[in-house]
Amino acid sequence: MKRRSKVLIGVAAGVIVVGGVVTIAGPAFYRDVIVGEPEAAPTVSVTPGDSTLAGSDLTGSWSVGSGSTAGYRVDEVLRGTDVTVVGKTSDVTGTVDFDSDSITKADITVDVASIATDSTSRDEYFRTSALETDIHPDATFTLTSPLDTGDLSDGDVTKFTATGKLTMHGVTKTVSVPMQAALSGDGAEVSGSIPVTFADYKVAAPSLGFVKVEDSGSVEFLLKASPAA
Repeated sequence: MKRRSKVLIGVAAGVIVVGGVVTIAGPAFYRDVIVGEPEAAPTVSVTPGDSTLAGSDLTGSWSVGSGSTAGYRVDEVLRGTDVTVVGKTSDVTGTVDFDSDSITKADITVDVASIATDSTSRDEYFRTSALETDIHPDATFTLTSPLDTGDLSDGDVTKFTATGKLTMHGVTKTVSVPMQAALSGDGAEVSGSIPVTFADYKVAAPSLGFVKVEDSGSVEFLLKASPAA
C-alpha cells in the first residue's frame, strides 16, 4: 500500500473516532475533557541571581540548541466550538551573534517534520499534505536587521521586535517578531510568537466537514542559547 493511501486512511480513521466522540459527548466535552486546556505559549523564565553572565560577556557567537522548542498554535472549529491545537518540537538549532548590547546576526532552523500534537493522524496530515515535509523538511528564520537588545541584566526581561525572513513550505516572507529575552544560568533565553496566514505560505488549511482549521495561526518558539565553545 502506498504511503499516501496509508496517510489518508489514518486521517480518515482519526476523523471517524473524533466524529464519534463529538456525536456522543458533544464538542465542548471533547475540547474540555478529551483535548484539555492548551499548553501555554512559551515564555522566558527568570530567576534573579541565577545568571553567571553580565552584559559585557555577551559579545561573540552563541549556539542555539538543547532545551529549545518551536512549533505552531491554531484553532480548529469543531461544530461551532473552538479547540486550540498546539504542536511543537525540540529539534531546533541555530547561531546568534552578539555585539555588546545588540544582535547582529541570527539564523534558526526548525525540523518541521518532527513537530507533534496530541494526534498522530493530525500530525501525518500536517507533515504530508499541509507542509509537504518530504520536500520542505525545515522552517528557517534569518535576522535581516541588527537588533538592539539593550542591557540584558540578571533577573530582568527585555522586550524588543526583530525583523527577519521566515521561510516555511518553500515560501519566504518578511516578518516582524515581538520577542522577550533574559539571561539564564550560563546562557540566555529568547521567546516569541509570529502570526501567520497559511495561504501566504501556500498551505491549505484542512476542512473535514464537522471540523475546520482556521486559516491563520502562529509560530511559537523558546530559544535557549549559550556562548559557542
